[in-house]
Amino acid sequence: MAQRFDAIIIGTGQAGPALAVRLAGAGMKVAVIERARFGGTCVNTGCIPTKTLIASAYAAQLARRAAEYGVTIDGPVAVDMKQVKARKDEISGRSSHGVEQWMRNLENGTVYQGHARFESAHGVRVNGELLEADQVFVNVGGRALVPPMPGLDQVPYLTNSSMMEVDYLPEHLIVIGGSYIGLEFGQMYRRFGARVTVVEKGPRLVQREDEDVSQAVREILEAEGIEIRLNANCLTARRDGDHIAVGLDCTDGSRDVHGSHLLLAVGRVPNTEDLGLDKAGVETDARGYIKVDEQLRTNVPGIWALGDCNGRGAFTHTSYNDYEIVAASLLDGDPRKLSDRIAAYAMFIDPPLGRAGMTEAEARQSGRKLLVGTRPMSRVGRAVEKGESQGFMKVVVDADTRMILGAAILGLTGDEVIHSLLDIMYAKAPYTTISRAMHIHPTVSELVPTLLQDLRPRD
Repeated sequence: MAQRFDAIIIGTGQAGPALAVRLAGAGMKVAVIERARFGGTCVNTGCIPTKTLIASAYAAQLARRAAEYGVTIDGPVAVDMKQVKARKDEISGRSSHGVEQWMRNLENGTVYQGHARFESAHGVRVNGELLEADQVFVNVGGRALVPPMPGLDQVPYLTNSSMMEVDYLPEHLIVIGGSYIGLEFGQMYRRFGARVTVVEKGPRLVQREDEDVSQAVREILEAEGIEIRLNANCLTARRDGDHIAVGLDCTDGSRDVHGSHLLLAVGRVPNTEDLGLDKAGVETDARGYIKVDEQLRTNVPGIWALGDCNGRGAFTHTSYNDYEIVAASLLDGDPRKLSDRIAAYAMFIDPPLGRAGMTEAEARQSGRKLLVGTRPMSRVGRAVEKGESQGFMKVVVDADTRMILGAAILGLTGDEVIHSLLDIMYAKAPYTTISRAMHIHPTVSELVPTLLQDLRPRD
């Protein structure tokens, strides 16, 4: 006999737990299903553990540069990878445990630990039990893509998930993928002391960004001794004794990279193929992402898809915003929409990249007349004082409406400073609102008004 609920939530990533609390608080009887670790990617293999590791790598790098600040450290800087991992495990584990306790102590909530599969549009089976509800919310996330790379089945490889178990220093880490995840891991392990080679199929790194951003990122990484190999248009893998050889093209005398460990960072895929979505009648696209409308509804009444599995955002903050949209629609009479949000994200290399809205290339393609402002971080006092003056700021403005179309801040605290521009964009206020603002000195943010006061037409 089926257990009846008002709502079933499958997955405990960023959207699921918060939605469970809101629904239960509204008096609904809620079932929460989690097949693995509570908290999803962000808590267990994504944001929290990787940024914890990046913090350790930053500390190591700063210690090596101590003499630049007049600080003497006796002897070479050593990194204890077991301690680095232990710190990461403690911080990540505490977060995961917190989410689990939050759900298990939820009034009107019942937790099921196991793999959920649809048997009908409103019937979900887990651990042999059939659960039924008029409303089902899918929040199953995604995982690392393993590409169809010849020879890959013959060599050991790592993904962002399995990297979380590494408690040693690779001699030479080969990173396949020159975008956000790959570059964060690449710089991190270079700072831990490994030799690192980043292999990218395209002609430049982080190809989603403007070319000036890509070039500056490359210069930052190469300055730390990271080898960059671009235009790797036909990747293969094979064993080479105790090492791994990665072929970069398929021509005679093809280029090779030889390393001790291989990390795949070439994209993500949704965890949707084993949910029984066909039995529920839920439509997916060619890549397996669940199709949703502006309020995250699927094509089946009563079923929603939130977070990475819907292909409408690949970040913790977009997943949480999905929850906010669904909760506002269901409980607050506030029909918020996916299209209301502005694209925004960061790449957490050091210095970080903060991004909001359109790239300059996207703005050009829109046919608008543009004003563009740039400023090198070497002309930002706070960055110079801290000895971290790499990178630059850039903002793109619609010359006719004076609205900010997009911005990139690659530099010290760029991941925080970008929000001053993002908030103006959400307010739909002209750039003069912030260009005339008085900011605090000495900060990085104080140069945002200056940046906007120096806009120039861009042909």
